[in-house]
Amino acid sequence: MSEVDQDSNSLWTLLFEIVVDMEKRLFGHLAAHGLTPPQFYVLKTLTEHEGRCRIGQIAEEHHLTNATMTGLIKRMEAAGLVTRTTSPQDGRSVDVMLTEAGVQRFHDVQESIMEQVRLVLHLLPADERAQIIEKVGFYFQVLRQLLPATSPIANDEPES
Repeated sequence: MSEVDQDSNSLWTLLFEIVVDMEKRLFGHLAAHGLTPPQFYVLKTLTEHEGRCRIGQIAEEHHLTNATMTGLIKRMEAAGLVTRTTSPQDGRSVDVMLTEAGVQRFHDVQESIMEQVRLVLHLLPADERAQIIEKVGFYFQVLRQLLPATSPIANDEPES
């Protein structure tokens, strides 16, 4: 096995372990705040869209059907996290808007996650923190350039 193959295996194993660990931690944070992962991702999407987005666009961004997203949004509305209204631009579309409670819940989750990150980074000297951030950033920059998310290789889809 070549050195690059060994490094590839080591990096993949490490990244996979990080993803699995972070997923478990994220789910724990979400559960502590009464959210499911899909609900959190909707709150994140709405936050990225300045608190308002068409339900179809949210569904598309999360690779879900409109019907599935509608059910999710209805549950979030019942919890007071979002509201729905007919789109002023297109009367056939439904807009989803963050409520103050939704904004607060999103920020509470973000803060609890960031507190954990701060605790870990606080254990490292500043130069080591900078190196980790720089190297991880570089890896993802190169990855995005070589294999964009829409790439058939990145999506594991056969080429047409």
